[in-house]
Amino acid sequence: NPQSKVVVTDAYAVPSLRNAAIGDRFQFERLGYFVVDKDSSPGKLVFNRTVTLRDSYSKGGK
Repeated sequence: NPQSKVVVTDAYAVPSLRNAAIGDRFQFERLGYFVVDKDSSPGKLVFNRTVTLRDSYSKGGK
């Protein structure tokens, strides 16, 4: 799947994510659920999407 890896290098997040530990789980609004990857470092967090949210709004609620 060519879309299985998406790297976002200039993302913004709430300051509290700075304290995220490997394995912590978060919901990013309208995107899905993510878990902190083992390749994360204090200056560079890596999140893996575990569940995608359905985008019914852009499809007219269907």
